[in-house]
Amino acid sequence: MFFVYAIKSKVDGRIYVGFSTDPVKRLKEHNAGKTKSTKGFRPWEIIYQETAKTRTEARAREIFLKSGSGKEFLKSIKDLGIL
Repeated sequence: MFFVYAIKSKVDGRIYVGFSTDPVKRLKEHNAGKTKSTKGFRPWEIIYQETAKTRTEARAREIFLKSGSGKEFLKSIKDLGIL
């Protein structure tokens, strides 16, 4: 099983979207600075997570959440106070 996740920087509020088989471990890696693209914006917190049955399904959902429509989806959840 895979997890698609969105994390938010506590420094500047930027959102990063990714997928992993272990989102808690992955968050620890982001916060430890092991990920080059997120290193400078630590600490991070998980703000959204969903499951996917296959890697292909997870990757497709990740691509969607990184698109304009996906960003609007995450923003709408945030605006509703869900995030």
